Amino acid sequence: MILTVTLNPAVDHTLKVDDLPDSGGVARTDAARVDPGGKGINVSKYLVELDTATVATGVVGDFLGRFVRDSLSDEEIANDFVEIEGRTRLNTTILTDDAEFKINHTGPTVDRNVSDDLLDTIARNNPEIVVIGGSLPPGLGSTVIDRIAQTGDWKTVVDVSGDVLRDLNASYALCKPNREELAVATGHPVTSVEDCYEAAEQLRQMGYNRVVASLGADGALMATPDGLLHAAAVDTDVVDTVGAGDSLLAGVLSALNRGATDEEALQSGVAVASRVVSVPGTDIPPLDDVANTTKRVSVSTR
Repeated sequence: MILTVTLNPAVDHTLKVDDLPDSGGVARTDAARVDPGGKGINVSKYLVELDTATVATGVVGDFLGRFVRDSLSDEEIANDFVEIEGRTRLNTTILTDDAEFKINHTGPTVDRNVSDDLLDTIARNNPEIVVIGGSLPPGLGSTVIDRIAQTGDWKTVVDVSGDVLRDLNASYALCKPNREELAVATGHPVTSVEDCYEAAEQLRQMGYNRVVASLGADGALMATPDGLLHAAAVDTDVVDTVGAGDSLLAGVLSALNRGATDEEALQSGVAVASRVVSVPGTDIPPLDDVANTTKRVSVSTR
């Protein structure tokens, strides 16, 4: 089972307007939705759609935290969250015909002692893989991630910011930076795919057995102990990039969990992500046709 940890979850508020109003003006819309969100939670959503056993955990609080728990339960996504006194954050994405705007809250301050409750929750669920994703809330530092990685027999995967990747000291099974995070974590240029290859291998040497990097229009790459792989992007109409990286990671982990090779796992991740970016918000599209898309993903070896 793959357990996901979202230390700073959110309620994702996505809305569509024709145009942004001028200062003092009002834009009206009936095209809006709210979803439980955060990197770990999103990974669990995609894993469920990919028929991979998962449990979502993390810290939630107040009425927005209840919304996260209740919504996941309504969607039959197993969850086991730790309750805190603060309020779970609200993140807003505004879509126009030709632009996308994001406003993310920082999140509630979390007491360090909460990490003990979180570790107990993780151990109680007895996962094979633990995925830690998203930002750190005020009050918690990167040491909580290292502590999770070092506590149990599980393999630990991280999808966190570049500065946090740079600061972690434990050994990790896999990390999933995007292009910018790859640059921040390593200080290496990432202008070309070749640059990204070198940065990913540098990051792998920092304690990450595998590095899966999402490169936008340049597709994705995977640095492994056996070499470097690059998957070209699938031609698709991009509607909304929310969840693109999370779905890529879910596709990779689901495939690896089934015993796929690294190449097959990277193909699967790119195929899942290409489907997800074709729909708005964090609503999960049907992924039963991913196997057909996977066959269209071209992978080269370096």
